[in-house]
Amino acid sequence: MPKVNPLILRRARETAGLTIEDAADKLGIGDARGIAGSNRLAMLEDGQVEPTRPQLIKMSTQYRRPLLTFYLAEPPATAARGEDFRTLPEYAQRDAALVDTLLREVRARQEMVRSLLESEEEAEPLDFVASYDYRHGAEGLAAAIRERLGFNLQSFRSGSGRGTSRGFAYLRDRAEGTGIFVLLIGNLGSHHSALNVELFRGFALSDKVAPFVVINDQDSEQAWSFTLLHELAHIWLGQTGVSGGRPTSAIETFCNDVAGRILLPSAEIAGEVALRGASQDVVMARVSEIAELRQVSRSMVAYKLYREGIIDHAVWSSVTAVFRQQWLNNKAAQRARARENESGPSYYLVRRHRLGNRLLSLSKRMLADGALSPSKAAAILGVKPNNVFSLTDGVI
Repeated sequence: MPKVNPLILRRARETAGLTIEDAADKLGIGDARGIAGSNRLAMLEDGQVEPTRPQLIKMSTQYRRPLLTFYLAEPPATAARGEDFRTLPEYAQRDAALVDTLLREVRARQEMVRSLLESEEEAEPLDFVASYDYRHGAEGLAAAIRERLGFNLQSFRSGSGRGTSRGFAYLRDRAEGTGIFVLLIGNLGSHHSALNVELFRGFALSDKVAPFVVINDQDSEQAWSFTLLHELAHIWLGQTGVSGGRPTSAIETFCNDVAGRILLPSAEIAGEVALRGASQDVVMARVSEIAELRQVSRSMVAYKLYREGIIDHAVWSSVTAVFRQQWLNNKAAQRARARENESGPSYYLVRRHRLGNRLLSLSKRMLADGALSPSKAAAILGVKPNNVFSLTDGVI
């Protein structure tokens, strides 16, 4: 086995968003012979000491890298984040590292799904992927997505699920019915690795056979539908993209406009002219009314009003900031209540909701056919092998 490239050890740790002290603690590298654990890890990263195989296995797990990575001649290139992604100065490197880690993980799962479909001769190319040129306009793409999904606005608003995500349940079902895998992922396995919503609301991995959309479930449930449609626009454009909090590029603005036209047609707010020049309180009250009635987020309604020229940029920015802070306060209160009341939905119920029916049903069918081993199914689903059958049990 070739020696490990120490540069890769350092790069793998840094891109996992870990300080050398945190990494030493996670890897179980403690103080020994008067040398601090962090210094012992630094010696490994400087090439002064060769890591043992058990240490490499721990690094593979903690840094979320394939073991083979550490034997490469050069550090692997960072995966492209796509058109929408931008790192803002107020966000720590850790947040960007977590997004990169998630991208690597989901890409690997996507490749496994595509290989599985190809080996079972089920890799039918999806003709809508990369079928649209954004120069033809947002309305044209909105119409194309509505038609392909068989999307009905009234069905979305009445919904078939429960709670605030009932519209999303309907939309997700329509998207998965076209062959797109839609996942909800808000962290890398624990709340300590929660992904900042302002940096990552969702991303699309465009692929003719196995397109994936991932939505940050740390965001409000009312916002999930808008994010899903935004990412579907990326799929139609054939572009991979990570979407953050505010639009900063022409493509991101375009995808936002597509989602807005589907969820809140311009004709429905054309009569809101009374909001021009209205006070912030009046705008916020009316935005809240529209959002509740239309089953969308308040921020999305405010954005639509801004794009239609009904409110100006200053009003849009101010009301969005207030809505954001209110949501953060509500989320903190919900977490406090959850800590007091330990009861909640089962692990499997939550996990099924996050994975989506398309990925679960495919895994279950391939397991039954013997085309997929429990260990590979576990890798695709992001769970431990001994949880696979319990997870897929009861899935249609």
